[in-house]
Amino acid sequence: MMRIMSDEAPLSTDAYGPLPRTRAPPPDPDCASRKGLRLASLFSGGKDSAYAAYDAQMQGHEIACLVSAFAKSEESMLLHSPNIRWVGLQAEAMRRAAPLPLLSVEVGSDDTQRELDALRLLLQRAKSEHGVQGVVHGGIRSEFQRSRFAKICGALGLAVVSPLWMREPAKQYMRRVLDAGFSVVITAVSAGGLDGSWLGRSITPDSLAELQALSERHGFALDFEGGEAETFVLDCPLFERPIEILDYDTVWDGYRGRFEILDARIMRHA
Repeated sequence: MMRIMSDEAPLSTDAYGPLPRTRAPPPDPDCASRKGLRLASLFSGGKDSAYAAYDAQMQGHEIACLVSAFAKSEESMLLHSPNIRWVGLQAEAMRRAAPLPLLSVEVGSDDTQRELDALRLLLQRAKSEHGVQGVVHGGIRSEFQRSRFAKICGALGLAVVSPLWMREPAKQYMRRVLDAGFSVVITAVSAGGLDGSWLGRSITPDSLAELQALSERHGFALDFEGGEAETFVLDCPLFERPIEILDYDTVWDGYRGRFEILDARIMRHA
């Protein structure tokens, strides 16, 4: 079962007013040299999708809307699952005059093709409703994800912006995320060396040093590109105000676990 969120939802409103229907440029697998594209951000709420959107913005592109497909479970090989329902609050935190438009869909299956079909529908809407010319995503090394996203974008005539792709070693990337002012918590772990004590922990310079030592000892990717852990962004340069977690629950089965946000809000100005 697939349910596309209603156009009546508050976060589906275009913050920029009516847009002209313009012809999109041909697909381009590397847009680093092109500036000023209106982009849809494939957004999961985690550090990589948020940092990719920020990086693309710093390159001179405009983030016109967020696109989020809600995976049925953590078994998905393509989509992010933990706390994905809170991306609406993150879109609200990005408000300037209004919240950043969010197009989202719930996918009732872990089948990769069903997930890709859902993403295709969302990107078609992003192109027609928000005039996007391309898509930015936070893939780092996963050819499985990147090739499938690129195929959809090529069919829709959308350029692909992959600012994190094979860019630098994981340690440098993680430090760059922190140096940019990102506040990130770990929301799921599923790798040897990462126990339940990491659930809900913030990634700070000190905890990053711990993670680096564990990654070297146990062999998991420090940037979690292999799904060893998932994250949620509470604050970053894209946000007008940070998010505060009010209530949560943790689940740990002895090998893997998740940190479930039960209640959260955008913090008020002091």
